[in-house]
Amino acid sequence: MITFEGLSENFRFLVLEVSGQLRATHEFMRAPTRELFDRITGRDDYIDNLKTIIENKCFSRIHTDNSLDRREIHRIRAIHTIAVNLERIADFCVNILGQMAHLSDPNRLRSDEYDPIFAEIEASLNRIIPALEKEDLPAALAICRSEYELDKLYEAVFHRTLAEMSDGRSVHDRITTIFIFRYLERIGDSLLNVGEALIFSVLGEKIKIKQFEALQKTLSTSGFGDSLSDIDFRSIWGTRSGCRIGRVERVRGARNSTGDAEGGGGPACDTGGNGNPAQTGPDGQPRPAPGGLGSIYKQGNKKKIIKERDNIARWSTLFPNLVPEIFGYHEDDDSAALLVEFLQGCTLDEIVLTGDGEILQNAMFVLLQTLHEIWEKTAAPGPVPTDYMRQMRSRMEAVLQVHPGLRRDGVDLCGAGALSTEQLMDRCEAIEKTLPAPFTVFIHGDFNVNNLVYDHTRQAVRFIDLYRSRDCDNVQDISVFLVSNYRLPVFEPALRQRIRWVMREFLLFARGVAAARGDATFEARLALALARSLYTSTRFELNHHFAKDMYLRSHYLMERMVAHEGPWETFRLPAEVLDCGCNAIIREETPCALAS
Repeated sequence: MITFEGLSENFRFLVLEVSGQLRATHEFMRAPTRELFDRITGRDDYIDNLKTIIENKCFSRIHTDNSLDRREIHRIRAIHTIAVNLERIADFCVNILGQMAHLSDPNRLRSDEYDPIFAEIEASLNRIIPALEKEDLPAALAICRSEYELDKLYEAVFHRTLAEMSDGRSVHDRITTIFIFRYLERIGDSLLNVGEALIFSVLGEKIKIKQFEALQKTLSTSGFGDSLSDIDFRSIWGTRSGCRIGRVERVRGARNSTGDAEGGGGPACDTGGNGNPAQTGPDGQPRPAPGGLGSIYKQGNKKKIIKERDNIARWSTLFPNLVPEIFGYHEDDDSAALLVEFLQGCTLDEIVLTGDGEILQNAMFVLLQTLHEIWEKTAAPGPVPTDYMRQMRSRMEAVLQVHPGLRRDGVDLCGAGALSTEQLMDRCEAIEKTLPAPFTVFIHGDFNVNNLVYDHTRQAVRFIDLYRSRDCDNVQDISVFLVSNYRLPVFEPALRQRIRWVMREFLLFARGVAAARGDATFEARLALALARSLYTSTRFELNHHFAKDMYLRSHYLMERMVAHEGPWETFRLPAEVLDCGCNAIIREETPCALAS
């Protein structure tokens, strides 16, 4: 048990004081008196002061005591969160007293309805200190689940009172009754926060009760039968999918809590963009494998998780060992969770930025070999319509929310001028309808460099984050890959040169595939896809100068499309569009031999 002199005592007093306020409020609802009212409202200031003292001690301890390890810091953070919610519970008690003053007859409150609520709340308050001291996950879960029970009890009172109001009598008292029970229900929300803070103090990660239960059930389907106290769960931040993503390991001996996602990070290549960690560094040397259960846990929107599960299954059928293996799956009413293989390797963006030059060349060779095999095996004849402008239009609101100025108004000066952003999209959308893809392949769907894991030891590239995989124009993946390299947030000349080389090699390969398949409109479709990727990527870029650069390049591409005269087979992607200081990125070169 971890204790902190002074802080632990203050925390115990706070729990006791709030428990006392709850019991006094319960007594007041049975038999209101001025003396009891004064005692409850008088103790509220003391509780506020206790919360402030605990808050100050928590922040002071974290910022001044360099000897604290992460487990101790997790505990202090949990204490602070619990203290804030306990003070809120005390405030709700005072609010109930205020509402009682509006009742014409306090006996209208039914003790058979509020007694079970107070019993549930008091039982949860009594669990807090033992759960914190013993790092007791079942007790923490019981506190969380009390919120469900309080919701049900409140709902029963609400519907009964609402039905009684139909007679038109005592409407004022009945509305006040709903308000009083609503404050009791809100105490349940605070208890849920308390329980989740206790879970955080044990696991070292902020995880909501629904996510925790999904993790528990998903681990169970994978064959993990031990207590969740025996795992180390580490969140992986940075995902934009709305899913909760984390790394799960079985702990050997004492719980390992070195993976706090907010604590400053780990090795340079420890995580990928969708949260699938790597076990080797950019030099290709293996890192120690996690003990026992080494997996990636993903929980979120049910439709998205099911889609990713089905896509992984299809990829596995087509190309064994290309994607992570599924260890467990669980779904509830509106969410689902996956437990998938923890991949060996390093994400390609880390290879590009930190890997040895020879390893980078090798990684690109393996990637292009892999893509060539995928595109050959899954190619199906078209024609197939594309929707790059629709995608661009659908994300425009999100772009403008981050960068309100990245939208151009139309200008007309004596018949000459510039089209607005919307007008350019309209024109390009009309052009796009005349440029169907001549064939489709099974694409990744989110082909960013941080969704590709390279294992130098096995000489293999593997795919992660496969929710958007589908049969589509391969230009979709090509444009996403190129722009994900272009927008890597580094500007040192040597690193930009490496990025330019990667883009050049990839584009030469893609051009070679198009030539070999007789794809005559490849360049024009790629211009539309790049315009889409450049513009929509600005919503992830807070560097306004860099975002504006991508916005201008996107508009430049659309303008070139609109201005093109002659058959689309003669259109060529402007050589300067993906240039950042070098004019040789996308010039006409001999196609990559691999694509022939």
